Amino acid sequence: MAKLYNDTGMELKYLIVNDKDRSFGLSINTVGYQSIRPNSPYPVRNHPTGYFFNAQKGRVLREYQLLYITKGQGSFASDDTPDRQVGKGHLIVLFPGQWHTYKPDTATGWNEYYIGFEGTMADQLVRNSFLTKDNQVLDIGLNEELAMLFSRALEVAEEDKTASQQYLAGIVLHMIGLVLSVSRNNVFEKDNVSEKMEQAKIIMNENLCREIDPEQLAARLNLSYSWFRKAFKDYTGYAPAKYFQELKMRKAKQLLVGSTHSVKEICFMLGYTSTEHFSNLFKKHAGITPLKYRAFGRDLK
Repeated sequence: MAKLYNDTGMELKYLIVNDKDRSFGLSINTVGYQSIRPNSPYPVRNHPTGYFFNAQKGRVLREYQLLYITKGQGSFASDDTPDRQVGKGHLIVLFPGQWHTYKPDTATGWNEYYIGFEGTMADQLVRNSFLTKDNQVLDIGLNEELAMLFSRALEVAEEDKTASQQYLAGIVLHMIGLVLSVSRNNVFEKDNVSEKMEQAKIIMNENLCREIDPEQLAARLNLSYSWFRKAFKDYTGYAPAKYFQELKMRKAKQLLVGSTHSVKEICFMLGYTSTEHFSNLFKKHAGITPLKYRAFGRDLK
């Protein structure tokens, strides 16, 4: 079981990466933990040249890093983030080629975990906006699972067994998935956003037999439509109208396979006034006509 580090520990690992490791798509260059006591110098001086930096001047890395603060507070700034306070529960994403600087307050010090990585997988996450420079300080709170993942990464790096790079790559992807999930849900839980979005989903599910106007739904929830549409899409991945359509198509599939209702009856049960329109929507969604879907689904039973 991975250990959690105390307030006196420091462990820094710098890894050798070969061409085979790089071909995996994600390779890990460094992983570490530091406990910086109040009034202590920062950064510590036993870093290689490519990693040591002067907090006043900052630095530019050639890799991505995740920096997780579990105690204390300090400051952070980058090319894309104005100087701001950070502290326990914040995770900072650093990007290659981006100037940045950070340091703990002398009065508090801080505890930090970090891991540095590079590769096409990471680049793809940035291209698809899962990691963005305009949102590089994520408030995820104190999360034991994340701290344990950093600790496990340190152990894997220390053991340095065959395929440890691939093991570490899996840990990094686990970290990123966890961080994205926790940070996004934290945002939605503020101001009861998640409650409003769940309420909207329930209303949609309870009204599959009719059409719902997204603007009227927003008004029913006492929300402006523009805000509701953006929040709903951020929450579900779909615009309200598209989500409602997906619910109808899912119900249509259930009825086609699990009932004896005709296509025309199912069409009207789901609030569509035209069988042709319903069939076209269904084929666009499922890739086959309702009748073919029914035959296929029943053959599988």
